[in-house]
Formats: sequence, C-alpha cells, structure tokens
Amino acid sequence: MLLLLLAWPHSTHGNESVVITIHANQLTGAYQPVWNYFGADEPNYVYARNGEKLLHELAAMSRVPIYFRTHNLLNTGTGEASLKWGSTNVYTELPDGTPVHDWIITDRIFDALRRNGVQPLVEVGFMPEALSTHPQPYRHDFPRGDIFTGWSYPPRDYDRWRKLIIMWVSHLHERYGEGVKNWLWEVWNEPDISYWHGTPDEYNQLYDVTAAAIRYVLPSARIGGPETTSPTGARAAAFLNQFLEHCVRGRNAATGRVGAPLDFISFHAKGHPKFVDGHVRMSLAAQLLAVDRGMEIVASFPEWRNTPIILGESDPEGCAACQGAQNGYRNGPLYGATIGDSTARTYELARKNRINLAGIVTWAFEFEDQPYFAGFRELATNGVDKAVLNVFRMLGMLGGDWVKVESSGAQTLSKMLQEGVIDAPDIDSMATRRTRELDILVWNYHDDDVAAAPAAIRLKIDDLPEQRIRVEQFRMDESQSNAYALWQKIGRPEHPTAAQQVQLEKSGMLERIEPPKLEKDASSPHSGVLNFTLPRQGVALFRLFW
Repeated sequence: MLLLLLAWPHSTHGNESVVITIHANQLTGAYQPVWNYFGADEPNYVYARNGEKLLHELAAMSRVPIYFRTHNLLNTGTGEASLKWGSTNVYTELPDGTPVHDWIITDRIFDALRRNGVQPLVEVGFMPEALSTHPQPYRHDFPRGDIFTGWSYPPRDYDRWRKLIIMWVSHLHERYGEGVKNWLWEVWNEPDISYWHGTPDEYNQLYDVTAAAIRYVLPSARIGGPETTSPTGARAAAFLNQFLEHCVRGRNAATGRVGAPLDFISFHAKGHPKFVDGHVRMSLAAQLLAVDRGMEIVASFPEWRNTPIILGESDPEGCAACQGAQNGYRNGPLYGATIGDSTARTYELARKNRINLAGIVTWAFEFEDQPYFAGFRELATNGVDKAVLNVFRMLGMLGGDWVKVESSGAQTLSKMLQEGVIDAPDIDSMATRRTRELDILVWNYHDDDVAAAPAAIRLKIDDLPEQRIRVEQFRMDESQSNAYALWQKIGRPEHPTAAQQVQLEKSGMLERIEPPKLEKDASSPHSGVLNFTLPRQGVALFRLFW
C-alpha cells in the first residue's frame, strides 16, 4: 500500500501515450459479476489434492459465489480420471435388471465443492452404460479413437432415467440440505453435435423428463439449457432456435402440457487460434461473434429476452485437453489478457443486444498427473497457479457500479467483430465504483503473440475528492504474477525440488507492485493522472481508496 496526497505538478508522456479517462462520477449501472463460473470435463479431479487446492483458491478470490460445472457426472466407471473423462458409477443393474444406485463417488465430488465454498452448476449427464441405447464401446481412450461412445446416446428407458434423476436429486437434497435450492441445474452438453446421438426432438424429450424429475424433488429448482456449441454454426443456431421454440410452444413430453421450464439459457462461444509465422494468433473475433449470434437468437424471442444467459463455455478455443503449437498461449500472460478483453466485450455485446447476461463459464480447471506447463487450458499446473488466474483475481476486486470509461487506444466493437485485434492493440479499461473506492482494470491486448514495445498510458481520473488518496496497483504481465516466466528462468524443471515448488507457487500469486505517482491534471480541477507503461498482453488493476 502507498499513501498519497494528490500531487499537483504537471506531467505527461507526450503525444504517443494512450489516454484513458475515467469519469468517476458518471455511473452507468449496477455492476453484475459474470466471470465467476468455471468448469471442466473431468469431475474426479475436483477432489484430487491439487483440485481441492484450486477450488479453495477460486472461492477465496472474491465475495461473490463461485459456480462450477462439470461433464460426466453420471458416467459408469470406477472414478478413475483421465483426459476428457470421468465417472461416478451412480447407476448399474443386476443381471435381472434391478437398478443399483451408488452415490459414493458423486458424494466425493459435491463434498469437495461444498467444503471449499463452491456452488454447483449441475450438468445432468451423461448416460450410464446400463441405460444407453448403444452401450458399447463405452469408455473412450482420448486422444486415440472416437470419444463419443456409449455415454453419448439416449436412454433405452425414459422411466428408468426419470427415476434415477429423482433418486439422485433426492439424495443430494438429503445430504446437502436447503442449500441445494441455490444450485443451478442443466441437461446435457452440446446436444447439437456428437455429444448427443439423438435427434433434436429426442433431446427436447430428455430435457422435459429430466426437468420434471428435478422439479419433482425441488419445485423451485433453476433449470436451463441447452448448452449448444457456438451458434455461428448453422446447425448450432438451428438447434438453439428449435429448443427455445419448444420451451415456449412445444408439447412437453413429461407433463403433456405446452412448454418447458427454462430459468436460464446456455450456449457456447469458442475461438480458434492458429500458429502462423512462428507465433500464436488468437481469434477473439470468432469467440465474440459466437456470443453476439447467440444473444441475437435469444433476443428474437420476446418470451426469452429477459431470461438470464449463461455462456456455458466461453473460451479462446474448443478443447482444454488438446495440445499443440496453436495452444501455446495458455501458459503465459496472453491467456489472461484474452480473458480481460473478452469479458469486457461480452458485457458490451449484452448491452448491444439488450439481454440479461448472468454468467460466463471459463472451461478450465487443472489436470492431475501431467507435466508442468504442458500446454493444457487450465488455471493451475501441479499446484502452481498460471498467470490467467491472476486476471480472475483482479476481476474479483471489481464491484459496486459501472463507471464511464473512454480510451484513445480502444478498438471499436464492430471492428473487433469483423477483423479481430490485428492492426493495433486494444488498450482499454473498465472501472467500477463503491462508496469510497474506485477500481480500474486496464489491458493491452493483441491477437498476435509477438514481442512489442510497452504501451505508455496516461490514466486520467475525473471527479476525485480532495482527500487523502491511497493507490494500489496489481499487475499480470510477462514478468509479474507469471509463474511460467519463473519456471523457464530456473531451467524448466520436470520435477521441481521442494524449494523450487514453493518458489513457483509464490510466483503464481497476484503481485502488488508500487503504483505510479498520482498527479494533478493541470487542465482539469479535481482530476488525477497516473502515468505508467503496460507491456503487451499485460493487465493492471488500480485501486483508489479515500
């Protein structure tokens, strides 16, 4: 912390500086956090040692609740985890067909979430082997072969499926009490592709039956879907459209009445980075276009325009467990800068489409028993937090009301949707204000992961009180809050010593650095200026208290 009085000597960085102006008294609406949703394919990593450590850190980032979504909660198996796989063995059958329910593994998953203060976003799926219409082969062996095996098929008996869900939800309610009423529930994942080997009508039937089973136990349960892939694809858009239509006017397969409950709407948004000319080129435009198209579809239904939207997976690309040169951005600061910029633009798209954005799920967690910094899309590696997690820590400090921001270095949303961030970086900010606090997040983002000179930034803050101002600065960039940089510096050890592990874990924490001097802007009374430089792919948070 640094205690400062407003200092009045004039100082500028010249014409080359990007000027960001924070209008501290111009409030533009209540701030609604949406960054606080995470997820993963592998449910069994949740209760692993490093998984629990990461859950605890997620919950500690902010006062807002953290939600966690995972695939494979109903898969048949021993609970052994592997890439893109998990199992709980909740449903098997005796030779005579008698159902057998086993909650031991699923309890371990939800116990870990609740023990660490994380709220479940319960994805009901996938199909137990004994209920699948095409059970064999069942467990896949990613990355070899087809992953969409027996778990991805409809139930052979919808009544047995319904009874399974009733018994499971009843057990969860009994075990975890009234808090279960605050959980979120949804049905399946990406049913527009091979995650669902059924027709759209069959998915609607699955949704109706599952929702009715959940509501049978928890009448006030909040249920949503359909978690389709990026709606820039014609098939995904058509699936989302027909599902929304079904929930308004379709015949409900469980009740026989018209329509189905829909408390939130979910779809995915993914980019597709490429490796060009020896470096990674991100595709923020593709991710944002998917967000925009999905919001347009929702807004086209008067019945659903005000229904909360949760982007069930919103990521720079589509496969957290896939490796490759094009995914090299994941270890260092570029991933974090992408999160900062994409979050801000997603808010902007929600305002543009006049819809109710409730959450953005980042599909990243951690992978057990994998090499350090192996290039997976994850928040931590072997207990060491990656740089991206520190951007979420910064986002967790925002709160109160939005404040109007202007930046001479910002790219327009329309240009970003059309071209991405290629010609020049996007140097911009978002800010919130509470009673005696102003929080300002600034980023310097570019799609191309290449070296560039730091940006000189003149951060002008209007309407500051004539009081004692305390300024804090937090930073994530190539050298700050970046464990990957330290890991490289100490020789990229495959098996760090105990001392190195401690050092790496410390370097993965969010670093507070000395802030620039808060100076008076001579041209504007009651305004202060912070002059600083921000490296390419860097993110900074300034907190002002009085």
